Amino acid sequence: MTNSFNEFSRAKMFLIIGSNMTEAHPVASTFVKNAVIKGAKMIVVDPRRHKLAEMADLHVPVRVGSDIAFLNALMHVLIAEKRYDQPFVSSFTKDFDKLAAGVTRYTPEYAAEICGISAEMIRNVARRLSSVKPVMVCYTLGITEHTCGTRNVMSIANLQMLLGNMGLECGGVNPLRGQNNVQGACDMGALPNVFPGYQRVGDMALRAKFENAWGVDNLPFANGLMIPQMMEGLVSKKIRGFYIFGENLANTEPDIHKVEHELASAEFLVVQDIFPNETTRFAHVVFPAAAWSENDGTFTNSERRVSRVRAASPAPGIAKPNWWIFQQVAKRFGQQWPSNSAQEIWDNEISVLAPNLGGVKYYRIEGNGLQWPCPTEEHPGTAYLHKEGRFTSGLGTFMPAEWTPPAEVADKEYPWVLSTGRRLAHYHTRTQTGRCEGLNDILGEETADISPLDAQNLGIDHGEMIRVSSRRGEVKVKAKVTPEVPKGMVWMAFHFRENNANWLTNAVFDEITMTAEYKACAVRIEKI
Repeated sequence: MTNSFNEFSRAKMFLIIGSNMTEAHPVASTFVKNAVIKGAKMIVVDPRRHKLAEMADLHVPVRVGSDIAFLNALMHVLIAEKRYDQPFVSSFTKDFDKLAAGVTRYTPEYAAEICGISAEMIRNVARRLSSVKPVMVCYTLGITEHTCGTRNVMSIANLQMLLGNMGLECGGVNPLRGQNNVQGACDMGALPNVFPGYQRVGDMALRAKFENAWGVDNLPFANGLMIPQMMEGLVSKKIRGFYIFGENLANTEPDIHKVEHELASAEFLVVQDIFPNETTRFAHVVFPAAAWSENDGTFTNSERRVSRVRAASPAPGIAKPNWWIFQQVAKRFGQQWPSNSAQEIWDNEISVLAPNLGGVKYYRIEGNGLQWPCPTEEHPGTAYLHKEGRFTSGLGTFMPAEWTPPAEVADKEYPWVLSTGRRLAHYHTRTQTGRCEGLNDILGEETADISPLDAQNLGIDHGEMIRVSSRRGEVKVKAKVTPEVPKGMVWMAFHFRENNANWLTNAVFDEITMTAEYKACAVRIEKI
């Protein structure tokens, strides 16, 4: 997030796009709902009329996969009607001419055909956004889990720069992270192209710094592999050893039949987790890890806040902290890592090597934590980024994007579009929440959410078993007939193994991030 959660209460307007915050991010959604109750305006852009949309001043039901066309059309209107922030654009950005040229053909009428909404609604949204300053944009996986996910995100950034909503309180671009330490994992370098603190592996000086600190020679200078590339490498034997840490890939990756074949092809597979799950079945070695509440350490949340975590109970049996397991593996490779606690790792290594975390020390995060960038121990932390139009690269760069359809669209054989997500009662693949009887009582099985009109046309009653099929597999699941879902769409989650949506989803990926297109594939519905 470029901004902070405490700004939500003071926000004047929210644009929520591709995010069912009420179920996927319930705490953050509470901040939004409280702000709306106090008078903030809200526009929700989502194919489904989910619970948050019911509170919106305007719900914009765009078709699945049409976000770029919609955003480009908004920018077309803002530029054509001169409703954009011209002083901000001229002072703090570059390549505006490229953006203006790129959105020229995205007239509201042209985009309306792609998005499935009226041209007047597009104009209405653009005018509303330009009438309030600043506007806070929040998005989640409904934007990123597409083959065009990177371009979706860039389009949102283009819009916010065009409106002059960057570098301000209660504005910005705010992706909500899906787990309690996703941001922290990225900050620590759990990405294939950077060292901790987002320092690029291809930079010779940075590589030399880490070689010196870690006592090694010849650190790789090329970007590493992404998860889909690793998985495919197991089959081709390009990858011989695979270490899975805290991921239940056998349930979370698209096209489970393909994933199981890949995992079964591994020559040597290690899984490090807190519970047995569908992925540990394929492991040659399982390391039992301590859970978050059995560890001392830190979490870094969506707003870049580093907070202390203290162990609430001892780890059971032989379960150990994750850092300890990694240290012991390194020891067998002849490396003697000096740190012997999470605090020593942070204070003596992370904060020393990552400039944006240089001022974050354990003694400073005893209270409410600190938000990075925090370069020195005198620095108070950074509540919002790009203050006064100061972007990391100097000027904010407009990067126009072209709309492309999903890799698989509805046709005669598979006439519905499946989109996937999360439900409030459970978390991911239920590795944790599935062991809680109370939550299983609330939601004990998966459903396929379909529109009342589709249910009527197919003669399907609410709660009746149906078959949902794609080119990759099929599941039998109860129908949930709900007005939240538009005609022609099916919505499912991946919490339950037997009728997991990922038996159906398409293993196609964004070309830059290699994020899978979980939000769009073609399916068929049959009454059983």
